[in-house]
Amino acid sequence: MATSEQHFQSQSPSLPLQDRVAIVTGSSRGIGREIALHLASLGARIIVNYASNSSLADSLVAQINSDADVGGGAALPRAIAVRGDVSDPNAVKALFDSAERAFESAVHILVNSAGVTDSNYPTIANTPLEDFDRIISVNTRGSFLCCKEAANQLVRGGRGRIILLSSSTVAALRPTMGSYTASKAAVEAMTHILAKELKGTGITANCVAPGPIATEMYFAGRTEEQVKASIAASPLNRLGEPKDVATLVGFLASDAGEWVNGQVIRVNGGYIS
Repeated sequence: MATSEQHFQSQSPSLPLQDRVAIVTGSSRGIGREIALHLASLGARIIVNYASNSSLADSLVAQINSDADVGGGAALPRAIAVRGDVSDPNAVKALFDSAERAFESAVHILVNSAGVTDSNYPTIANTPLEDFDRIISVNTRGSFLCCKEAANQLVRGGRGRIILLSSSTVAALRPTMGSYTASKAAVEAMTHILAKELKGTGITANCVAPGPIATEMYFAGRTEEQVKASIAASPLNRLGEPKDVATLVGFLASDAGEWVNGQVIRVNGGYIS
């Protein structure tokens, strides 16, 4: 009897995403980093995708693997870093190939959090074409390529999740953010259509659209007065934090989030209704 009780006590409850494989693009910093950490805490194995800063990506991977107490022998890692530009179709395909090799499993979850903006915040009339092209390339083309690959590669029959990041600027339609807002509006449209096209696969597609979040990308190019104005406009009297977004992504990625499909969810504390 004692042996049975000891065996029972040694079995930890299964985590919501236990051993599911998740690709999180743009996850070496900011919101993407927090999403990767949160999904890992729920049991997922993580591809930490980054575009340029390998030291940040490697540091995150080390943290996830350390937290999971990976040790010894043939144990699979909980996370690996893979460099890749989401606007390059070969790089996007390589993310899925790397995941299957590293974790010996098909991919269950794609979270596309890679994104860029123009910290000069020009009007449309004053936006250089090359800056517009760069934003559309990463934010819109990158989302399209990730969706395309995920629609063909994710596991079927349930547990397949595509989660894209947009922005509450699509609802706010604020001046000086024309290129960024346009790039994210396209992502939201793709989400609605993709969810319908995936009928019968068991794969859901949703879009998370944060408001002002205290990240390096948000603060770039903004004055202290502009930051204070954003805080004052919030019913909760603060900026959002990356964890505010990550917990919602974790829910959508789990079995509990299955009935949420084809939706754009604005995570902004009421900043934009």
